[in-house]
Amino acid sequence: MTKVAVVFADGCEEVEGLSVVDVLRRLNIGCDMVGLDKLKINGDHKIILSCDKVVNDSLLDYDLVAFPGGRTGAINLRDNKKLAQLMIERHKQGKWDAAMCAAPIALGRYEVLKDTDFTCYPGFEKEILEDCPSANFKTDITVTDNEHKVITSRGPATAWAYAYAIAEALGVDTTALKQGMLYDYLAKNIDESL
Repeated sequence: MTKVAVVFADGCEEVEGLSVVDVLRRLNIGCDMVGLDKLKINGDHKIILSCDKVVNDSLLDYDLVAFPGGRTGAINLRDNKKLAQLMIERHKQGKWDAAMCAAPIALGRYEVLKDTDFTCYPGFEKEILEDCPSANFKTDITVTDNEHKVITSRGPATAWAYAYAIAEALGVDTTALKQGMLYDYLAKNIDESL
């Protein structure tokens, strides 16, 4: 069975992580909420998140590991030495990794973004390119680099696009769920409402 871990750190952008968990579970993809250093995580907007487990070596067993953003959460992910070691090892093994909003700063620091197309919340690309100058910044809503097995996205409003990109990278058909959640309707009509 395909398994995904979403890693939550204090100060994370809750909607960015929970959107991934919600979409993947609706698609019957195994998805664990993993706390960076404890089971109860305090999100950036004071929402307490109850995780299934805490980061450990089992992170190597997941088909994909995803990070939500939020500046404080992203810094906590970036600066955690245990997580860094595991993510570097995952990358060496050719496994999928994903990060959105500010969280690509962690992948940049780990050099997972070396020679990789990526996106992030506007402005964070400067920090990422300082740590990983060979990375290639794009302004797309989501960027899937199939060669390097990395998915990135921009910010809270792009969380569903990010979640669907994760599922699709894992080979899951998202067509029916996009229709059922009215995602296609939103994507089609968003320009008209602006």
